[in-house]
Amino acid sequence: MSKSSSPARGESQGKNGLDVLFASEKHQNDPGSSSPPTNQKSEMMGKVVQEAIILAGGAVAILLQVAEPGVGKGVDNHSNFAYRPIDRLRTTMTYIYCMVYGTETEKEFIINLVHKAHAAVQGPDYSADDPKLQLWVAATLYAVGTDIYQRIFGQMTEEESETIYREYSILAVSLRVPPSLWPETRQSFWQYWDHQIETLQVTDHARRVAQDLLRNKKVPFSLRTVLPLVRLTTTEMLPPRIRDAYGLKTSRMRTWAYSFLLGMTRLTYPALPKRLRTYPMHYYLKDMRKRLQNTPSGKR
Repeated sequence: MSKSSSPARGESQGKNGLDVLFASEKHQNDPGSSSPPTNQKSEMMGKVVQEAIILAGGAVAILLQVAEPGVGKGVDNHSNFAYRPIDRLRTTMTYIYCMVYGTETEKEFIINLVHKAHAAVQGPDYSADDPKLQLWVAATLYAVGTDIYQRIFGQMTEEESETIYREYSILAVSLRVPPSLWPETRQSFWQYWDHQIETLQVTDHARRVAQDLLRNKKVPFSLRTVLPLVRLTTTEMLPPRIRDAYGLKTSRMRTWAYSFLLGMTRLTYPALPKRLRTYPMHYYLKDMRKRLQNTPSGKR
């Protein structure tokens, strides 16, 4: 693919997944350093994470995360997507929204909750506090979130891309990932990303998580009705190597269906009132603040 092709326009979705959709950006020469600050404003990042449409990439991010064996084993052994998918979504999105929009007190509260939860996710050969595993989790949130945004709203400018990349580092640093581990430039990030995609291993742990996530018969009927769309979107967005390892099948018809769905979403979603597009963000922040007020340690 040439450098001039736009990953945000989705010319190659359905053919090569995320690894090609990001091709034009990841091979650009990055101007300057993107060393991650530990206390930062996240105004540009907020433009991305406030949009409800990024939730469409949630399953993609999760399947990429658990394809890292340490993450997959921890999630499979200590989580239950079959019975608590909504709780898992709330936990992840609350964390992201809080890191962008929360006060310092709220951030401290949520970070402490995450660290306490991770302390119990331990095994002989894995730990939820492993910085390299946390780095990969944060990397998937950045890569998938910005990809979804650009598919719908168009490709970001170089300046926007650079700023958002720096700001997304907060998701890693707040999880005790040393700032030096977050790749210094976007070009370095995509080199790291390519290496991960080439070496990830989809284990039985990861496949069980995928089964619970994509073919969950225990969730309410209203949620089961959208699972076919989740499977379609996830299958077409995953890099081919990872998609095949999960046993997910694509076809010319499914690729066409995904392209049609994406085209319709591009036409309709940006025209929706902003209060609807940002409803999940406001809902989860309100829920977080209510829970914080009801927690003794959160009343300050």
